[in-house]
Amino acid sequence: MKKLYSIMAVLLAAVLLLSACGPRAVDCSADDVYCVGQVTDLGGIDDKSFNASAWRGVQNALDDDLIASGKYLESQGQSDYARNIQQFLDENTDLIVTVGFLLGVDTAKAATANPNTYFAIVDYSYPDCWPGAVVGTDCGSDVEIPNVRGLTFQTDQAAFLAGYLAAGMTQTGKVGTYGGIQIPPVTIFMDGFQAGVMYYNQQHGANVQLVGWDAATGQGLFTGNFESTDDGRAFAESLMQEGVDIIMPVAGPVGLGSAAVCQETGGCLIIGVDADWYDTAPEYRSVLLTSVLKKIDVAVYDTIQDMVNGQFTGGTAVYTIADGGVDIAPYHDFDNQVPASLKAEIEQLRQQLIDGTLTVNGVLGR
Repeated sequence: MKKLYSIMAVLLAAVLLLSACGPRAVDCSADDVYCVGQVTDLGGIDDKSFNASAWRGVQNALDDDLIASGKYLESQGQSDYARNIQQFLDENTDLIVTVGFLLGVDTAKAATANPNTYFAIVDYSYPDCWPGAVVGTDCGSDVEIPNVRGLTFQTDQAAFLAGYLAAGMTQTGKVGTYGGIQIPPVTIFMDGFQAGVMYYNQQHGANVQLVGWDAATGQGLFTGNFESTDDGRAFAESLMQEGVDIIMPVAGPVGLGSAAVCQETGGCLIIGVDADWYDTAPEYRSVLLTSVLKKIDVAVYDTIQDMVNGQFTGGTAVYTIADGGVDIAPYHDFDNQVPASLKAEIEQLRQQLIDGTLTVNGVLGR
């Protein structure tokens, strides 16, 4: 009998433990509860890029008990944006984080119609209209939206350092870049990369060529998507045929296809973007020179913290190299191969970008 009681006690304890650890319903309408929802752009939550970085910010807020609930909805196509946003609105979500330039119009429409819900949008800000644009169709809003915070990043500053590094490390005298879709959050990387190559040539009397982008004409290489690793492979193979030995793909998961080609052939090195690919794509460490960091996770976490503390403001938050919001990652496995003199030059350039004595637009002649 005692043995039976012991077994029943163990089973009861197990049931109670499972109940405590299992999923709990959260009432997001409660005054003392904060819920955050993320709507991804194309590429999915595990894109090892901007969607994943934003979600890491939400997860960190959960870990720190700032919020009671954090959820994401993946967008398979652009038609999903408005539907996913509406689902979070229906669930009384306090803050809706939308990820990516392509969600600009849908985010503005939802935020304007729901002024008591907070929004944050990555790589976008308002007003975003131009003369002749139709609000709600061509653009999101012709004024700032008080309940929306645009999270923007001067990634051209960090990409400048990456371009300078690539120009100093190339063995063929040719480096390359390509983008996913030709939108400002993509081309800003490419602008900075080109400026870095140009500045290296000026400082060293060199003639390193950039293949894949021309800031002056706005012409370059684009896959037209952020999903196809096959396109990443094809673009890397094409760039290598032109003599390129260092590639910076600005195309989310597409770039992993290029990294695979570099690893398989040994013919090129990769510069990652958004996150440190040494951590997010460790299988390609052997060909990763560095990564251009855009700390979306920090921006999302900051926004959540401001909401919880009653300090949320709309408008635009700009993250720069001065506040650590953008930078390049360590050289990791290539640290011993980057000359000390080149490292020192890059550190000096970082300080010049911080104090404003050097600007990307200045180098590009804008």
